[in-house]
Amino acid sequence: MFVTATRRKFLKLSAAGGGALAGVSGFWVATSQRRIARWLRTIIADSRRSVQPAPVKPNPAAWPDNAVTICWLGHATTLINFYGIRILLDPVFFTRVGIDVLIGTAGPKRYIAPALSIRELPPIDVILLSHAHMDHMDLPSLSRFPKQTFTVTAAKTTDIVQGLNFQNLHEMRWNDKQIFKGRQGDLEIEAVEVRHWGKRFPNEKIDRGYNGLILRREGKTLLIGGDTANTPLFAAMRSKGPFDAAIMPIGAYNPWIRSHCTPEEAVAMANAAGARYIVPIHHSTFKLSDEPMTEPLERVKQALHREPERLTVQRVGETFTLT
Repeated sequence: MFVTATRRKFLKLSAAGGGALAGVSGFWVATSQRRIARWLRTIIADSRRSVQPAPVKPNPAAWPDNAVTICWLGHATTLINFYGIRILLDPVFFTRVGIDVLIGTAGPKRYIAPALSIRELPPIDVILLSHAHMDHMDLPSLSRFPKQTFTVTAAKTTDIVQGLNFQNLHEMRWNDKQIFKGRQGDLEIEAVEVRHWGKRFPNEKIDRGYNGLILRREGKTLLIGGDTANTPLFAAMRSKGPFDAAIMPIGAYNPWIRSHCTPEEAVAMANAAGARYIVPIHHSTFKLSDEPMTEPLERVKQALHREPERLTVQRVGETFTLT
């Protein structure tokens, strides 16, 4: 009887203590201005928020194979038909990005759904992975593609996708080149240096790579900025052009200015490289930083207000065809 009574008392005290701890923790999460607390508030609020459909629905089946067509599917995910070769940049298609846990993925939730689901994509010839961050190298998305897909990734990152059994995986360091040979012809892929960081987790000991990319085919050249902070490296790329278009990141700069450029800096770097058109990506999809969700697009439009014809896709799902 004494043991039973003591056990009941212990359980009551434990429950009371746990409730008090939960209360203190809940108050801290609700009121603290520490970044981890603000991140937790965002995650909690996200659970009640619905994902909005993409404003534009593209139709890749109607795209010509004798042109270069670029479609922004959301965040950094971009679909390109490069004279009949279908290329997918940094595929991320699920509701959240982050760490896989038993009940799903713990991380930021989309504001806007992808313009196409994986099932709605055309057959993909080439997958390009700029670096190992979870909003660019998303394992649940990658697991849905055929294992023989020609896939390019940055230095010291292939171990992350080993469990997916990709059979045609090419790790590239800066200035490396790969040639994809397809039924429609060849595509040259060159990795170039940008200013970012590559670790999948901040406390990793592996110094993983991160790439910008240059694509060449049939006399057309595309520049992909990857994730990058402001850097003079784009001026050095000018000799590798001329670039018909630059696909540039414009979001997640506040407070991450050391690894992500502002919209004005994205335009300046594309100009330094000599790009004719600018395709803005990496904005409006996930809340990864403190600037308002609509700010990056507003600022890039202002930066190009004297040359509005150079700014191409602005809404998820919009398509641009090079002429």
